[in-house]
Amino acid sequence: MHRDIQTDKWIAVCDLADIVPNTGVCALLNDAQVAVFHVDDGSARVFAIDNYDPNSEASVLSRGLVGSLGERIVVASPIYKQHFDLQTGECLEAPEHSVGTYPARIDGGKVWVGL
Repeated sequence: MHRDIQTDKWIAVCDLADIVPNTGVCALLNDAQVAVFHVDDGSARVFAIDNYDPNSEASVLSRGLVGSLGERIVVASPIYKQHFDLQTGECLEAPEHSVGTYPARIDGGKVWVGL
């Protein structure tokens, strides 16, 4: 469930340099915890998904391990290790536990998330 990609409300979360490549951080945006990931596989990209892991019922996805499964860029939850697609929010092992995504971009050296 992707949030409106045509958003005109963007929030600067942090400098891109504040997120170690291939890791994530948690940001509080309008009372929602959002996991923001800096993926560097030759070019820097950012992704944002809900931080709440519905499998473990804990807000931990920003602390998960980033990697890939086939063509998909995923984060593995640090608790039960389910994989979440960073582009779609789909939980690969339990699609019924997928999470929401947010548009994210890099501009001026900062990470921006759309609401």
